[in-house]
Amino acid sequence: MAYGSAGNVLKIFLLILLIAVLLVGGAVWFDYLGVIDAKEQMTPVTSLLGIGSPEVLENEDLPIVLDRERMNMQIEALDLKRDELDKRENGIELAEAEILQKQTELEEREKALNEKENSLNEALNVYSNKITNLEQNASYLGNMPPQDAVDIMLAMDDLDVVDVLRTSERLAVEAGTNSLVAYWLSLMPPERGASIQNLMAYQP
Repeated sequence: MAYGSAGNVLKIFLLILLIAVLLVGGAVWFDYLGVIDAKEQMTPVTSLLGIGSPEVLENEDLPIVLDRERMNMQIEALDLKRDELDKRENGIELAEAEILQKQTELEEREKALNEKENSLNEALNVYSNKITNLEQNASYLGNMPPQDAVDIMLAMDDLDVVDVLRTSERLAVEAGTNSLVAYWLSLMPPERGASIQNLMAYQP
């Protein structure tokens, strides 16, 4: 019976000792995590149990670990932001290159249009000058004796004669007077007159 009582006392002592160890270990662990500050209160117990002072754990406090994690997260966020900015910059560069290409194409088209406009203006000026010269020649020939006018036309190329005769007819119609074209043709040699009449009939 005494042996049973001693065994129970030993079990109780061991349980108390285990609970104390668990309490001390828990307190040390929470102190390490920074949840509680149990350094001063636990010093006698830890010394009794042969456990080193928890002060050695001060360099690994939880706030430092959290700050390090927070800094790592900020660095990752900055890296992501930098990658996003790089992508935007590349997109802007591509858009600028496309705009420059379109601007160059527009400038080339504008240059081509200007060249065409200049060519057209030159052609119109040439045509206008030609019309003016033809009208002056037709009026000049119409105001001289018919034979003298025919002699001048016989020295000209057939196509130039056709242009002068057509201009003379147009001026006569506009002025409401009789045209001298038929009379001029009658004064020309038959073959030359027939050739010019054919050109007037078929040449646009």
